[in-house]
Amino acid sequence: MDMSVDFAGIKMKNPVMVSSGTFGYGKEFSELFDLNILGGIITKGTSLKPKAGNAPPRICETPGGLLNAIGLQNPGVEYVVEHYLPWLRKFDAAVIVNACGGTVEDCVDVCKILDSADIDGVELNLSCPNVKAGGGALGGDYETVKEVTGRVRRVLSKPLIVKLTPNVSDIASLAKGAEDAGADAVSLVNTFLSMCIDINTRRPILGNNTGGLSGPAIRPIAVRMVYEAAQAVRIPVLGMGGIVNGNDAIEFILAGATAISIGTGNFYDPVCSVNTVNDIESYMEKHGVSRIKDLVGAVILNN
Repeated sequence: MDMSVDFAGIKMKNPVMVSSGTFGYGKEFSELFDLNILGGIITKGTSLKPKAGNAPPRICETPGGLLNAIGLQNPGVEYVVEHYLPWLRKFDAAVIVNACGGTVEDCVDVCKILDSADIDGVELNLSCPNVKAGGGALGGDYETVKEVTGRVRRVLSKPLIVKLTPNVSDIASLAKGAEDAGADAVSLVNTFLSMCIDINTRRPILGNNTGGLSGPAIRPIAVRMVYEAAQAVRIPVLGMGGIVNGNDAIEFILAGATAISIGTGNFYDPVCSVNTVNDIESYMEKHGVSRIKDLVGAVILNN
């Protein structure tokens, strides 16, 4: 069975990746399983300068999910390039750096540095707070996604994957904006803006008041958005949002995802990404599927 995929020009032995912000830079997980099993690793969000992140509490559990407001804590791109990437390159897995910034200029500057780094590609996070736009997402509509993607595309020769915010009414138009500006792929979904309140203190549980909801609770919405995005563009789609096993992964692939990424599941089952690789292989064997790419977008719609 052939589980290999060509995702945005990146050759991977299987379609299973781990999501930014849930796997750090891989070192902790390398003590639990062989990272060579993964198709790809997407690093924690990396900004131009070091970021301390938001005030705690920064995470809380919800029914079927997790609410987080980490605030993109990271040591900055220069530190990541010097200290983390050489170590990650020891493994037979694609290395993709998630790049983020508070402004378009920050995103461009980070990607300029990453263009000369030893990586397979960049995932541009367009769900970051946009300081100049009053705290909204950098990629909240077709025009802004197209503008930011286009400016990054001009300085980045490596494969460019644009990570879209799901907090919109028309995800297909955002995917089209990325494609029209020269993106090699899109990834979705990121977390949904949410809030939890402690009824005894009457205060929000998170120090940031609101945060992003992830985990199995959002999976059906994520599958729908991946399907809509895949119908709108010709470039590959990286699907994510509540995937914790092979059945979940196959659902996203049938919806149109060329590859999938596991996020919140890494927290409560650190080896679920490995199990997902094995689950996909078992599914292919059971259903007589010789190539994983034959399942991409193969959902059979009801009349």
